[in-house]
Amino acid sequence: AYCYHGQTLLASDKCGEAIRSLQESEKFFAKAEALCKEYGETKGPGSTAKPSGHLFFRKLGSLIKNTLEKCQRENGFIYFQKVPAEAPQLELTANYGLVEPVPFEFPALNTHWTPETVAAFDLTKRPKEDTAKPKPDEEVKPLKEPDIKPQKDSGCQIS
Repeated sequence: AYCYHGQTLLASDKCGEAIRSLQESEKFFAKAEALCKEYGETKGPGSTAKPSGHLFFRKLGSLIKNTLEKCQRENGFIYFQKVPAEAPQLELTANYGLVEPVPFEFPALNTHWTPETVAAFDLTKRPKEDTAKPKPDEEVKPLKEPDIKPQKDSGCQIS
């Protein structure tokens, strides 16, 4: 997000803020890269996933580096803006697009759901099942398959 925010700031001629945003992006990218490599080296069922080798992750690293170099070069030649000490704040609410986002609200609880009703769903008080013993498997009887001989005259013609 900081990378793309830096590109937006550069497009609006705020090169100093863009440099700081891209530096923040570079810091978070290095942290994410270390976590991805650690994840790829762990043992377990998800060991085939290598997030650091994903195309988006590889392209993002070069995009951050190239955009930061471009910002620093242009700030040295054109803008001469001071790089702020703190990174610019990201605007987390979307203010563009076709529709406006609707904030999610949990629906109100029904009056029937009281603490007594919820306590009645205690699974430890359920009746014991008599079908706990597994049924013995029935022996499968072999079926005699009919003897099918290939026929030369099937009625199909190749023309």
